[in-house]
Amino acid sequence: MDKRIINFNPGPAALPEPVLQRARDEMLNWAGTGMSILESSHRAKPFEAMLNGAKARFTELLGIPDTHQILFVGGGATLQFAMVPLNLCPPDGTASYIVTGSWAKKAYQEAGKVGRKAVMAATTETKEKTFHRIPKPEEIKVEGDPAYIHLCSNNTIFGTEWQTYPDLGKHVMVGDLSSDFMSRPVDVSKFGLIYAGAQKNVGPAGVTVIIGRKELLALEQPNVPTYLKYKIHAENDSLYNTPPVFGIYIVALALDWMKEQGGLTAIQKRNQEKGQILYGAIDGSGGFYRGSADKDSRSLMNVTFRLPTEELEATFATDAKKAGMIGLKGHRSAGGIRASTYNAVTVEQVRTLVDFMKEFQRTKG
Repeated sequence: MDKRIINFNPGPAALPEPVLQRARDEMLNWAGTGMSILESSHRAKPFEAMLNGAKARFTELLGIPDTHQILFVGGGATLQFAMVPLNLCPPDGTASYIVTGSWAKKAYQEAGKVGRKAVMAATTETKEKTFHRIPKPEEIKVEGDPAYIHLCSNNTIFGTEWQTYPDLGKHVMVGDLSSDFMSRPVDVSKFGLIYAGAQKNVGPAGVTVIIGRKELLALEQPNVPTYLKYKIHAENDSLYNTPPVFGIYIVALALDWMKEQGGLTAIQKRNQEKGQILYGAIDGSGGFYRGSADKDSRSLMNVTFRLPTEELEATFATDAKKAGMIGLKGHRSAGGIRASTYNAVTVEQVRTLVDFMKEFQRTKG
């Protein structure tokens, strides 16, 4: 292949080419050490400097207050489905979940598996439609005084996203921001804890970013395994054990790239432009393409839509791949088509997809 394909995969996802090029150039001699980052000790001074630099860049881009601390751990966001309730909810306490998609539902179920009482504050799963929208504020019912209220910011499978986060008053808000993390500005102070797998917008699979209030990270519940304690990771500055060294390195490069793009406000503007182009093509197709999510809940990261038949959808994904675009087949539980337009996907690449869509409709519609 003499050129790179257009990558619409939902994750691991496209990374900015300058990030990949810099990693390539530094692969054999990183930071003047005479060896690869893949060979570096996580206790060495160059890695310590890189780790601190990544935290400083996160703090700058997100405006993270001094009340919060940044951690890097392994296990993906899925491990956090267990770590959150184990650390933040006492064994006799209750955790509340807003269930707006498959991953939010799995987080809710996992809390019960680790011995915590979990209740639903809201869900948008119905027999008629599955997770096609974000709940309205009046639909969120919080019972009693839960240890926290958990939400998933963006639904990768069904293509919905919180446009604004709910006002939960005095309650601690925990957010799984994995699939729209660093795609737009976020008021971190409103969250007790944020966690995000890196493999959508900020790096490769294998590293998870946690941003939590220091007093929450210091909590210690009984009978929690050592590695699963936020307190241990916080006290050891993410170096309790060997962290995902290469993943953190790529995250650091991606953060530098985001800074060069003008920060999260500029990145959000570009993501909005991509959404306008792609959703405009869907809505302007005369019904040939039909958006899966309600318009006021549409995701800018995962654009989901249907064609008149499943056979046409299969042909669409196959023909798109031949045209140099991959990752457009919808999730197996949802079907249809899904275009994941994360930060590294360019406006020009989205226009290429839209041109393909128009030609496909002309010849197959």
